[in-house]
Amino acid sequence: MTKRVFVRRRLAALLALVLVLAVGSGVAYVNRGVIRAGLDQLLGNDYSGPGVEEVKFTVNSGDTGEVIAQHLVDAGITKNFRVTYQLILDLNPTFYPGTFAMKTHMTSAAAIAVLSDRNSASLERAVIKEGLRASNVFAVLSEKTGMPVSDFQQYFKQPTAFGLSANLPSIEGYLFPATYTFVPGSSAKEILQVMVDRMQQELDKFGIAAKDANRVLTLASVVQKEARIESDFFKVSATFLNRIKAGMRLQSDATVSYGVNGSTVSTSAADRANDNPWNTYLQDGLPVAPISAPGALAIDAALHPANGKWLYFCTINLETGETVFSNTYAEHEKAVALWRAWMKENPGYE
Repeated sequence: MTKRVFVRRRLAALLALVLVLAVGSGVAYVNRGVIRAGLDQLLGNDYSGPGVEEVKFTVNSGDTGEVIAQHLVDAGITKNFRVTYQLILDLNPTFYPGTFAMKTHMTSAAAIAVLSDRNSASLERAVIKEGLRASNVFAVLSEKTGMPVSDFQQYFKQPTAFGLSANLPSIEGYLFPATYTFVPGSSAKEILQVMVDRMQQELDKFGIAAKDANRVLTLASVVQKEARIESDFFKVSATFLNRIKAGMRLQSDATVSYGVNGSTVSTSAADRANDNPWNTYLQDGLPVAPISAPGALAIDAALHPANGKWLYFCTINLETGETVFSNTYAEHEKAVALWRAWMKENPGYE
């Protein structure tokens, strides 16, 4: 039997199989891409097996079908650029950015099927918790993306790079805390822009005007750091606003700690004497800008404080978050005594 006759018989067998499948499923039209893919396998222009060695393959945002086809061939996943790219044109799939678990020597059809399945993509995920400072956010992003912290840190004092006011000292407080999924290959600026945009969405949801954004986020950031139980967020907000209305300074240790780049719950006399725009023991009203990343609850509390006349609060159990709210300084002193007693019994909470 000549080679030409053998090939003809293989093609005839394939066409017969296609007709059987079409009739059996009640389909009158068979996608030409599927037929071509089968023919290419028979003719040796495409791999025919399930694959050999496991490999990771990354699709970046904006990659065209032509680029993906070439990268698949370069990675040894598919055999022939023309075959892979033509099938992409025939099937017109939607490709999803991400990193995919694939194998070398896959059929073009199988490779395309994997890349067009959004559930197959392994993306870079980062969980940003409420109350984190930007420096801590950068550390999390660095760990999850593999980029140096400095790549993110360089934008800290560049609010205008993200469409924010030039009057802001930094982007502190404007990185919304949430779980993010980033496309592999995203730059530090692109990642931070996503987070800033997400905060803007939150501001829009609450109907916060641009002129009020910094004031609301600043109060929300302090509430986020000081409140420990959900219901207390609204009471803490009310307490701070009551103090401002009464002409009292906030005297928030959280703002003092931020101003001296501290990391402890309590502050020292030297910390409280440090003259900086975030020291609410020395400065009237709210600090100059946010001290952390406030979440939706803290923003809500800043906008809708509880109804009460409290002027003081003190968390007397840092483990449970139990907090005492007081109208008078005498009441507050009793709460502080309880806190000091708890701290003495639990020296690990500093």
